[in-house]
Amino acid sequence: MAGTLTRAPDDGTRAGDDALLAVRAAEGDDEAFAVLVRRHVPALVRLATGLLGDRAEAEDAVQDALISAWRKLPEFRGRSSFGTWVYRIVTNRCLNVLRARRPQAPLDEASEVSAPEHSVAPDRIAEARAAVTDLHHALADLSAEQRTCWVLRELDDHSYTFIAETVGITEQAVRARVFRARRQLTDALGAWR
Repeated sequence: MAGTLTRAPDDGTRAGDDALLAVRAAEGDDEAFAVLVRRHVPALVRLATGLLGDRAEAEDAVQDALISAWRKLPEFRGRSSFGTWVYRIVTNRCLNVLRARRPQAPLDEASEVSAPEHSVAPDRIAEARAAVTDLHHALADLSAEQRTCWVLRELDDHSYTFIAETVGITEQAVRARVFRARRQLTDALGAWR
């Protein structure tokens, strides 16, 4: 499922093409659904990885969501774009995974990580690891709803309108969640400024 996503300008053509492919897929055209999956899976995996913090878990969540989307295709009425519809399914799947997670073991109980075999100074490696760890902790401290909006806005660069449609809330609520997430992350990562 992994791949790179190159953003093409959205002139409405792709959305219309997606709608036609979704209708064909709902009628049982496996190839039409495969085209939709190839188009959207890189962004969906990136979204799920940002929400869940683990690539393998994200790929599993996207796969489960796509199976659900395939089953629900006859219910797709085109009130939103196919992309928005499938983003919502993936987002909901990730939120369910986050809610079901057990608390993670404290860091002092984690096993030692072996040193990398390259010539970067050990203090730089330790500093980078500490920064990444702090970022992961700061993201984990956000509510699932804030993290979802923040990832869609800051990592995927989606519009507030798209996020509102995807998450099922108003644009104002999206803006508020992104604002609160930014503020909380800024406070949590203040030592790294």
